[in-house]
Amino acid sequence: MSEDKPYRRGVGIMLLNADRQVWVGRRIDRTDEAWQMPQGGIDAGEEPWDTALRELEEETGIPPHLVERIADCPERLRYELPEELRGKLWGGKWRGQEQDWFLCRFLGRESDVDIATAHPEFDAWKWVAPSELPDLIVPFKRDLYRCLIEQFREHIDTPLP
Repeated sequence: MSEDKPYRRGVGIMLLNADRQVWVGRRIDRTDEAWQMPQGGIDAGEEPWDTALRELEEETGIPPHLVERIADCPERLRYELPEELRGKLWGGKWRGQEQDWFLCRFLGRESDVDIATAHPEFDAWKWVAPSELPDLIVPFKRDLYRCLIEQFREHIDTPLP
């Protein structure tokens, strides 16, 4: 049973621009309009923050020096894969992900974003209001995105320096 399978450990970054909008990319491997924030799995021996910076650069081309860490989500958040995906993703080993999330400020320019990476995950990107996030993500991650917005609300609603 898939309930017996563990969660894959991962991370995610909510990246804000100067207008307090959030970076999202459109998944290249989906036929529907599935947008998400940068995220990925933790490699053996890797710390969550290091993973977050690595994943951000691998997925968006944004180097670590253009990112300022604002806040960490106080708890790890989980999502469950729908039953039809559990046997297809990650070799069927995981039931979903348990993630550390970081809120960060983007210090660069639009030209610093390059999704044409070595292993592209996105075919488009944009900045959106945080309130739009749950409507853009795949349904099984919506509750996680709603929780993130609440966890980071005080920082999202406060103007960035």
